[in-house]
Amino acid sequence: MAVWNPWHGCKKISAGCDICYVYEKDAMYGKNASVIRRTANFDLPVKKNRRGEYKLLPQEEPVYVCMTSDFFLPEADEWRSEAWAMMRERQDLSFVIETKREHRFFKALPDDWEDGYENVTILCSVENQRRADDRIPAFLKLPVRHKGILCEPLLEKLVLDAYLKTGEIAQVLCGGEEGADARVCDFAWVLELMNQCVRCGVTFRFLRTGTFFRKGNRIYRIAEEEQEEQARRAGVDYTP
Repeated sequence: MAVWNPWHGCKKISAGCDICYVYEKDAMYGKNASVIRRTANFDLPVKKNRRGEYKLLPQEEPVYVCMTSDFFLPEADEWRSEAWAMMRERQDLSFVIETKREHRFFKALPDDWEDGYENVTILCSVENQRRADDRIPAFLKLPVRHKGILCEPLLEKLVLDAYLKTGEIAQVLCGGEEGADARVCDFAWVLELMNQCVRCGVTFRFLRTGTFFRKGNRIYRIAEEEQEEQARRAGVDYTP
């Protein structure tokens, strides 16, 4: 998949951040992941080659934005208008933004946003029922054309029926946590989410098992490079 990280670094905000892969990987190189900085690839969507052609070309998969940060961080307010402008310019690309900060959505929002850009999907990130009930009600009210819910890391059973029945949510994605100290993801929780999506006619995707994956009475340790394949083999993805 294509990834665009216009800035790097984040501030921990809830339980889903406790074991953060960005913090873990930065620490390996002696870096502080809580320091937010603009990256060298800030203008990736509009970079061109010597022939004047865009380097980033449309693919089957969308462009995932801020995978090592949060798009709505306060520290990124001064850069966000430029980022929106690049997404507006690249109407041939689809962008996916995940966030735990839906409450800051209107900060540095472009004047022509109205009910959203057609090529932008925003995912509200939740990890447990408490955060789902905190974040999703406000998220549902935002002027966004394409809304989804990201349950990653999935830390417990979630009940989302009431939110899915609104018709505002187009997709639910879930996955386990990565790392030596990762918390267990239970397949029963995944199946419960899938069943809710089936009942409500919402697309469901199981992204990855996480490092520690419980199925029945057994917990499996799954290597990082195998987690997506194992999730695919589970055969629980659903499209209405």
